[in-house]
Amino acid sequence: MTGPREMFEAREGEQRLEQDPATMPADAGIVFIGRIASPWVTRESCPKNMHTARETGQPAMLTIDAPYREGLRGLERASHVIILSWLHHAPRNLIVQKPRHAAEAKGVFGLRSPARPNPVGLHVARLIGLDIATGRLDLDAIDVLHGTPVIDIKPYFASTDAMPEAIVEGRDER
Repeated sequence: MTGPREMFEAREGEQRLEQDPATMPADAGIVFIGRIASPWVTRESCPKNMHTARETGQPAMLTIDAPYREGLRGLERASHVIILSWLHHAPRNLIVQKPRHAAEAKGVFGLRSPARPNPVGLHVARLIGLDIATGRLDLDAIDVLHGTPVIDIKPYFASTDAMPEAIVEGRDER
């Protein structure tokens, strides 16, 4: 299996933490509640974001483990869900990164890169189908590798989650 160090090449201007958070004692216990089945098995083939994932037309599936399936009750009302994943292949000690497309290196908290002290992924997906008995959620798309663990699911509320006025300086979108 390829580890985080092999999947993320070093680039000029990047900085790593002195101590890798993956080797530190835990502050909190994270429980994986399920796994994502996606068509993506390599970092190179995996879409970099949900917009690109949707453009591929490739659906995905999330399976919730048996003890947590009752927690899905009521989720059928939602057209979209927020999925928090644990990006388990990402290095956790990279604190300053230089994206391929960027002229300058940036701090990890100013980026959406999976490489970060706590590699939590945030995905908003359309809920296509839900089977509580089997814990199966069918999704329109996903931008993570096959087998990625899931740490939480929440219904997406357009009324409170969407922020149309939000901007990131230097980006063309709103």
